[in-house]
Amino acid sequence: MWQIRKPNSSAAPAEERVEPTLAERQLMSVGDAGAFAKRDVHTDLKVELHQRLIDCINLSALDGMSREQIAEEVGEIVEEELAKQNHALNLVERRRLIDDVLDELLGLGPLEPLLKDTTITDILVNGPDRVFVERYGQLEPSPVRFKDDKHLLRIIQKIVSAVGRRVDESSPLVDARLMDGSRVNAVVPPLALDGSLLSIRKFAKVPISMSRLVEIGSIPAQVAEVLKAIVASRRNVLISGGTGSGKTTLLNAMSAFIDNRERIVTIEDSAELQLQQSHVARLETRPANIEGKGEIGQRDLVKNALRMRPDRIIVGEVRAGEAFDMLQAMNTGHDGSMTTVHANTPRDALSRLEQMIGMSGIDIPARSARAQIASAINVVVQIARLSDGRRRLMSLSEITGMEGDVVTMQEIFRFRQTGISADGGVIGKFEATGLRPRFLDHAITHGQVLSPDLFRPDARFE
Repeated sequence: MWQIRKPNSSAAPAEERVEPTLAERQLMSVGDAGAFAKRDVHTDLKVELHQRLIDCINLSALDGMSREQIAEEVGEIVEEELAKQNHALNLVERRRLIDDVLDELLGLGPLEPLLKDTTITDILVNGPDRVFVERYGQLEPSPVRFKDDKHLLRIIQKIVSAVGRRVDESSPLVDARLMDGSRVNAVVPPLALDGSLLSIRKFAKVPISMSRLVEIGSIPAQVAEVLKAIVASRRNVLISGGTGSGKTTLLNAMSAFIDNRERIVTIEDSAELQLQQSHVARLETRPANIEGKGEIGQRDLVKNALRMRPDRIIVGEVRAGEAFDMLQAMNTGHDGSMTTVHANTPRDALSRLEQMIGMSGIDIPARSARAQIASAINVVVQIARLSDGRRRLMSLSEITGMEGDVVTMQEIFRFRQTGISADGGVIGKFEATGLRPRFLDHAITHGQVLSPDLFRPDARFE
């Protein structure tokens, strides 16, 4: 049997407490303020037991122990504490309590069940007693609660400290990630007025493939074939979409078509990409330290990536001056590179890139900036999350060059919405615009043969 108690550790006798015990508070909550009151008591109890365990457990002894071994020892301590306070819990309630205490001790407390639920894609915490989740593109309230803001803040501190970051009054905003790669953003008081805010974008254990996107109706099979040809023939791609529209998911899916013999360098603020190739060099930005020094931004990483002999560079998302360096890379032999941008239309995406070039600090005329964009980007893929929560490819456009001071582009495919079903679902079809893309001949020279029928003006895809 493992021994995890600290020497001479014992909890204070119940009779020494001035505050009412949890057992007494449980009795006070009789009456059917029902499940809610019972849940609050359960939350109070597990948080209190967690604090007792921290006081009496030698945490270093937990290293190398399995959850089952820890559960056995912790279970004994929990049983002793429950007996001291005369808690009347049945076997199921005791097991649930021990699991919850272990989540507090080893994991992220109330968030653990949500993190384990594979149907949940986003977890949104608006203070200790308001937790929402996204399932299948729809937000819904969750019964999960924290004891108070102090409890929530402790969980946030646990998350950010694991990746060497901090959050407090002097630094109330933080981006981080969980061990599984899930992306985390936290905002704490004084910026958050009604309690700390926590947003978690869960990291898919298995990346969504293009075939899966076809299966769930996000992309027609015929358009997926075109995307495959675009990537395999080394066209530079810009994926555009709003927040939560699935840009990174699509980037992951498209990256699967990259030849395994190519060297890929990925650059991200928070590592989310899940490339399957064997030759991938992953880079991630670093924030400034407590003295405000040591920051390494995406622009620094893009410049460095050019010295790493990449065949392709993939930037998770361009937000500022790194867009200029990314375009330079695309224009200097790194064909087949890809990135994403926040924008609602393909034309807006190009405008955003132009604005970002201005953020680079380089004095470049607007026409020259647009010429850089026109020569660097070949294809713009627009995606969106529609009113029914489903994410769909909305448009596939090709940049064709410049006319005067304007970047010219032609739309090859588009999704046309025709209505809303009785259950709120979006009704519509993908269609070809009838324009023959210039990348078609380029794809053929790279062994990617696409049927001309895909681009006929009467082509429609389910």
